[in-house]
Amino acid sequence: MATEMKAAPPLGSAPPTPSDDSEAERLREENKRLREENERLLSQVQGAQVPGLYSAPAVRTPSLQQLSRIAAKFNLDLDEAELREFQHAMKRPLASYQRLDKLVEPLPPVKWPRTPGWRPQPGENPHNAWYWRTEITGAPSGKLHGKTVVIKDTVAVAGVPMMNGSRIMEGYIPEFDATIVTRILDAGGIIKGKSVCEDLCMSGNSFTSCTGPVLNAHDSSRSSSGSSSGSATLLALNEVDLAIGGDQGGSIRLPAAWSGVVGHKPTYGLVPYTGIVPMDITVDHVGPMARTVEDVALMLEVLAGYDNGLDPRQPPNLIVPEYTSQLTGDLSGMKVGLLKEGFGQELSEDDVDDMVRDAAHKLTSAGATVEEVSIPIHYPEGVHILVPISVHGNMETMVTGKGFGVGWKGFYPTSMVDAIARGLKSRANDMSATVKRLVLLGEYIHENYGNRYYAKAQNLSRTLTNAYNEALSRYDVLVLPTVPYKALKLPSQDASISELCRMALTQTSNTQPFNVTGHPALSINAGFSQGLPVGMMIVGRHFDDATVLKVAHAFERIRDSKP
Repeated sequence: MATEMKAAPPLGSAPPTPSDDSEAERLREENKRLREENERLLSQVQGAQVPGLYSAPAVRTPSLQQLSRIAAKFNLDLDEAELREFQHAMKRPLASYQRLDKLVEPLPPVKWPRTPGWRPQPGENPHNAWYWRTEITGAPSGKLHGKTVVIKDTVAVAGVPMMNGSRIMEGYIPEFDATIVTRILDAGGIIKGKSVCEDLCMSGNSFTSCTGPVLNAHDSSRSSSGSSSGSATLLALNEVDLAIGGDQGGSIRLPAAWSGVVGHKPTYGLVPYTGIVPMDITVDHVGPMARTVEDVALMLEVLAGYDNGLDPRQPPNLIVPEYTSQLTGDLSGMKVGLLKEGFGQELSEDDVDDMVRDAAHKLTSAGATVEEVSIPIHYPEGVHILVPISVHGNMETMVTGKGFGVGWKGFYPTSMVDAIARGLKSRANDMSATVKRLVLLGEYIHENYGNRYYAKAQNLSRTLTNAYNEALSRYDVLVLPTVPYKALKLPSQDASISELCRMALTQTSNTQPFNVTGHPALSINAGFSQGLPVGMMIVGRHFDDATVLKVAHAFERIRDSKP
């Protein structure tokens, strides 16, 4: 039977507008009861309320030596007397911190019971794609009833260990469910575990996780791509029906391409990111992965929708259509634009380009018109625009901001913030080469150039967005290779730092720009070349995920039809 852990409501929450005097009185009584409940919980935390007894401070008063170091860091010339004055002046604001530490904060609910699960043995995890195994069942009916699901290990599942592919978070166990986890369980899904992801998701390859490389399902000597590497591999191995992936530069679509499955990066804000480790709030996406477009569409129906203000990425007026009902296979009257700059790039392989072009032209048999369209800013400028956002944004959010940063309204998972902060202090040397490069480069840019290039990149993102929007005013979707080349061999043990960084971050030339702009983008298997999958990416208008899914489904039917 489902049980719900209810957190106390936030202090000062505004009541809805009453319809009459009796309703107003009821709301006043309810608010009074909630205030009394908060005070009761507070008194339990504080212990006996006896004046004069010692209570260990949550935030200590800074010493003069600490204040002197801070002053020097910010070029403040303060003598000892002035430092003492400032030390004294901090007593009042520090009292607010002490009080805040005692208050009970609201958490997303944990509705469905579960056990902690288990760490899989090597024999039951030959591709190293599972991080943790579970058996969490939800509602007895619903859209996902009986469907097995794996959750990327950036997503909080209450009571289940998570580490985000990194020693930084090892040992952390969240006490709340991410919103999408609750929605999956409410819809009858069965969560079979957590999938391995890359170290703090800073890789488009599949070798940076501290649990070891994730092996490609089609060739175990090759990469699955990343950072949702485990999710894609488990789908390709038929070990689960559905998977959750996250995407800040291509991390749903890249492993979908190299694993031969379907991965959809929804329109920015369509699916709530609540309770998931972010990288930069302006490029964070989370979405469904599966072996078929229909399953991806079904899962999107469950995941999408407004989260009552807990995720600032979301507009409040979201409408979620029935995506599955629009998968007709009929593309009559639709126009498909082959994005010229997505082909023939520096690292492109001819067989990949040719296969994606051929696949796109097959859509004509479903009634679509296919022609080439040029968007010059796509490559290489699209990549160059994201790099400063990724470097500076990830640094400010993940490292300086201890996982979540500041300055936005929504749910902050305090326990996760604490775990990341502790891990960064104690286990920084255990981070992957790609994360260490981020720290070194990010801090160098910050110290010498401030926020200039992050700001400029964000401003140019509007130019990039407008360029795609203009093309999408003439075409229903754009099509291009997901990755310009086939799956790479995994690096050897003696690979250099520069080689590891190069291999981890060169796959994203076609995927990154759409994280900046927020357009929906899906990768589907176009076919196989030399025994390896080739991904075709379909991009659509903002919040027109239905058309992207419709085109992908039409291609899937053509691809899988028997001659």
